[in-house]
Formats: sequence, C-alpha cells, structure tokens
Amino acid sequence: MQLSGQYPPSVALIIAAYNAESFIARAVRSALAEAEVAEVIVVDDASTDGTVKCAQEADDGSGRLRVLVQPQNAGPSAARNRAIRESTAPWIGILDADDFLLPGRTRGLLAYTDKADFIADDLWQAAEDNVNGPLRSMLGETLENPSPVGFKTFVLANVTQKDRSRRELGFIKPIMRRSFLETHNIRYQEPMRLGEDYELYTRALASGARLLLVPAQGYVSVVRANSLSARHSETDLLRLRDCDDALRDIPSLSKDDRAALRQHYLSVDCRLQWRLLINAVKKRDAVAALRTFLRPWPVPLYNMQQLLEQLYLRTIASRRNPPV
Repeated sequence: MQLSGQYPPSVALIIAAYNAESFIARAVRSALAEAEVAEVIVVDDASTDGTVKCAQEADDGSGRLRVLVQPQNAGPSAARNRAIRESTAPWIGILDADDFLLPGRTRGLLAYTDKADFIADDLWQAAEDNVNGPLRSMLGETLENPSPVGFKTFVLANVTQKDRSRRELGFIKPIMRRSFLETHNIRYQEPMRLGEDYELYTRALASGARLLLVPAQGYVSVVRANSLSARHSETDLLRLRDCDDALRDIPSLSKDDRAALRQHYLSVDCRLQWRLLINAVKKRDAVAALRTFLRPWPVPLYNMQQLLEQLYLRTIASRRNPPV
C-alpha cells in the first residue's frame, strides 16, 4: 500500500492494549491511515481476549504494523516503554487502544516540529455509545491559538476540580521528540498505572522540554465509564501522589514550580484519603478513619465536605423513598 503526504513518515505511534478486542482495530486502522506514520507498534499487555488477533487483522499490508505480546500483565507504562525500545522513528506518539485519529491529525502536529519537543493538540471527546456522533473539545474556547506550556502551568492544570472533569492536561497525547527522551533518559515509570503520562510530561518539562499545545487536529478520546483511568486503586493514587515528591527533588525547579507540585500532591491526597476513609468506615475501623483527617490541609476539609455531601444525598433519597 502506497501512502504519500506533505511530510515524510517520521512518527512511531505506540498503542498499549489490554482486553481491547472491541475497539483495537479501529485505533490501528486510524493510525495506519496516516501517511506520516512510519511505525504502528501495538503492545498487548497479556490480554485474555482476542486483542492480538483483532490488531493483526487490522493490518493494511504496508509493513508498518507490529504486534508484540507481553509475557505477563505489567501495566501501560511497561508496555509503552517496550514499544519505545522497539521503535526507531524520530517522533513518538501515544494512541490509547480505545481512541482513534481523524485523517490529517499527524500532519497537523508535524507542522510545529521546529517549535517544540512535545507537540500536543486539544482532544476531541466522543461518547462511548456514539463515537461517530457529536464531538466535544476537551479544552473548549480556552485554546484558540498555539500556546507554549511551562512547568508550573502544566502541573496546576492537572489539579482536579469538580467543574473540570476529564480536562486535565495529563490527558493530552503529544508527539515527542525521541532524541530529547534519549538525551535525558526519560521513560514511563513502570510501577505507575495511573498518571504515568502526567509524570513523564512533568519530568520532561523539568528537564527543559518545550511543550506546545495547539488547537484540535484530530485525536478522538472516547469517554468510557469503565476505562482503566477510572478504575484506579488506592495504590495507584498513592503512587501518583508520591511521584510529586520525587519530581520536587529535580534541582532545576524554582520555588513556584515546587509549590505547584505540592498543590498537585495535596489534590491527589484528597482523593486518596477519601477512598481510605470509605474503606475504614466499611470496616468500622475508627483509628484508620481518624488517620485520614490527620493529613495536611486541605485534606481534612475535603473529607468533611465529602461526608456532608453524602449525608445530604442520603437524606434526599430517604425523603423520596420513605420506608414502608
């Protein structure tokens, strides 16, 4: 199959997949449809379904697809690191197995390669049950022109807010300059199964990477209620929280940079301590429950607000459905 485009094939798209048989073919086909993509590397993370077969059947015969299989499930970070090792193209892009690209997305990003080491676009978001229906911009009107993103701005953009669901910049999927990653020995932290993108992008920025955020070029993020990012454990949250401590040790960071990391740390700790409080209440463990309130501010306030919200919701529910 012959493909031609404005730019030579220079991007390796890597896809970590686990039990993705229902959508992996869509992701692979959309990647292979991009003339500027030199390699598509799927790493199956020891799936128990037909992911490997479905990925292989999506091949277009151009010789650009490789499907690798992990000997055991090791998480998305390990799968992506293997794909990076196995690929050779000068630019590396991430495509989640349940997402897909619209035609021209790769070409749109390559137009900015003289300006940055990481080039990311705003994401189009599609509902799982209607992926061909209306698309919604993740960032909306906040991004009208290409915009450089610095360390502090990026970190604070990942502090969870109730009115900014799934809009954190950690969701972006940039193409990354391979030479920068190799020069600074940057790879995904393999123990992390949540926030691994955030950690890598933050570490790269701390190492001097130039990140450019541009308007949407055609990455479609499929919003699923049961996605891996939505099914995180307390251990996942703990590792995401504690990665900020490791990042704060980078010598090049300013006082404001470290303050931003502290704010992100506390944001994640709020979510972690709430989960631990719920578990403690279920187990009737008063000591463990109290311990969740002995965390730095604003964690105790967050727990109290969550408790009051749950009390309010249960009160409303009981009034609507009084006992017979």
